[in-house]
Amino acid sequence: MKTILMGAVAYDPKVVTIWEGFREHFAKGGLDFDFVLYSNYERQVAAHLDGHIHVAWNSPLAWIQTERAAPGRKRRAEAILMRDSDCDLTSVIVVRADSPIHGIADLRGKKIGVGASDSPQATLLPLWHIAKNGIDPYGDAEVVRHDLLVGKHGDHVGGERVACQALLAGHVDAACIIDGNHLAFGKDGTLPPGSTRILAQTGAYDHCNFTILDDAPKKRVARFKELLLAMTYEDPAVRALMDLEGLKAWKVGRTGGYADLAAAIDRFGTIEPFLAELAKA
Repeated sequence: MKTILMGAVAYDPKVVTIWEGFREHFAKGGLDFDFVLYSNYERQVAAHLDGHIHVAWNSPLAWIQTERAAPGRKRRAEAILMRDSDCDLTSVIVVRADSPIHGIADLRGKKIGVGASDSPQATLLPLWHIAKNGIDPYGDAEVVRHDLLVGKHGDHVGGERVACQALLAGHVDAACIIDGNHLAFGKDGTLPPGSTRILAQTGAYDHCNFTILDDAPKKRVARFKELLLAMTYEDPAVRALMDLEGLKAWKVGRTGGYADLAAAIDRFGTIEPFLAELAKA
C-alpha cells in the first residue's frame, strides 16, 4: 500500500473531525493518507520508533523524546512542518491583583500552581524561567501540580484552568499558563478582568511539529509536505479545516525554538525514565 500513516494524540474529540477532514483534503491531492490515534504521547513516540507510523504529530516534549531516543535505534528524527501558531509562543506567571508578590524573587517560600507535570507550556517552561532567575522552584518554593490528563502533554486547558481557579481561591500564590490561555481565560470568566496581573513572561518557544524518522517513505512525505504548504487560508475549501487545527499557514519545521524546553527537561529530569524504558525495548 502507498498510504502515509500519521499518528496523533486524542486529547479532544475534535481530533477525529480534524484528521478525517485532512484525509479528504489529501485524497483530493492524490495522497492516500490515514491516521492512528493514541491515548498519550509516550505510546505514540514508542509506536513511531517501532515503525508503526510514518509521521507523528508531536507535542514539543514528544519531539524531544523522539529526537533523543532515535539514535539508540540508529535513526535520526526530523521536524518537517509546524503551524504558524506553533511559532514564538510564551507562557506567563500570574498572581492575584492584590498580591504582595512583585518579582520572581518574591516567590521564595510561596506556592506556585502549574498544569500537568508533563506540560511544556504550563509547567516545564515557566518553572525553568523561574529557575533561570534565581529561584529553585522545587527548593525555594513549593510547586503545586494539577495533573489532569497526564500523557497528553498539556494539549488541553484542564490543568491550567484548575491552577488559575486555585490562584483565585488563594490555594496557590502564582499560576503558570500559556499566554493564549491567559487571554482566553480572561474572556470566558475563569480569570475575571482585573483579578490578576502578569508577574513574569517566559522567552519565546515553539510548540507542535510533524516529526519523521530518516527511514520514512521519501516520496510520500514529500507529497504530504507539498499539500500542506500549499494550503492557503484564503481558500474557503480549506479555511474551516485550518480553523479547526488553529492555524493560518503551515511552516517548514525548525528546532531552535525547543532550546529552553530541552534545558528544562535536563534541569528537572522529566523524560529520563521514559527514555530508559525505550532503550530496553
